[in-house]
Amino acid sequence: MAARTEDGVARGGPIARCIVYGILMLAAAYFLLPLYVMLTTSFKTLPQIANGSLLSLPSPFSVSAWGDAWSSACTGGDCNGLHHYFWNSVAFTAPAVALSTAFGALNGYVLTKWRFKGSELIFGLLLVGTFVPFQMFLLPMARVLGIIGLDNSVAGLTLVHTVYGIAFTTLFCRNYYVAIPDELVKAARIDGASFISTFRHVILPISTPILMVCVIWQFTQIWNDFLFGVVFTSGDAHPITVALNNLVNTSSTGVKRYNVDMAGAIITALPTLLVYIVAGRYFMRGLTAGAVKG
Repeated sequence: MAARTEDGVARGGPIARCIVYGILMLAAAYFLLPLYVMLTTSFKTLPQIANGSLLSLPSPFSVSAWGDAWSSACTGGDCNGLHHYFWNSVAFTAPAVALSTAFGALNGYVLTKWRFKGSELIFGLLLVGTFVPFQMFLLPMARVLGIIGLDNSVAGLTLVHTVYGIAFTTLFCRNYYVAIPDELVKAARIDGASFISTFRHVILPISTPILMVCVIWQFTQIWNDFLFGVVFTSGDAHPITVALNNLVNTSSTGVKRYNVDMAGAIITALPTLLVYIVAGRYFMRGLTAGAVKG
């Protein structure tokens, strides 16, 4: 029989909990199975893949596929492997995440604590940006990048992702700052704090959860983006997602190298996985912080 706690909520007994945990473990195993196949395949040789079971462990382990996937050899402006393109993605993802998060936090602060005539209209226009699909930005952004001389460059991708991400980070930060009492800002004004000082010393110290939400969201969107990368860059300026696509769909020997493909996919996914591991605990906390004011 289910036990009841002091608040009157029924709690399941040991059998019920075992059933729930068993179902959860089966669900986890189901969703982790593709990752297991990717990992084991990346450590196998081609003969092991051809002659063995999909779920079998590699015997012996081989890291040659990882070396081939990461290879940094470049000839004629075209690079073999993901090494060069990995650092391309780092070069535009890091500043784009930092800039869009900073502008989003500042916009959210202004739109909630320093309201002015037309601030709601501006927020509404920014909100529209969260519903506009990527494809609508392609032609105008390509034209702008060409005019300012940033086409086919890492700097151009930085600008594109920063501009596109500001709408999302502003929405997140604005909803978070709504729940912060206005009295904190008013007290800082009375003490003589300026606009920037109030933001720096009052708002930022309590913004860690929502800033982590912005960082995780932006990093995931930017690092995993394929469309902007394939449209706005070419050759050795490609990001890692485009390079992975080229790696998977081309072969100099005519033999499909599944182990190299799997190793390349894991290398591409590792940064986003690490970001979630490090900052994931802030994600749900930051998203729900502005749900209820007061």
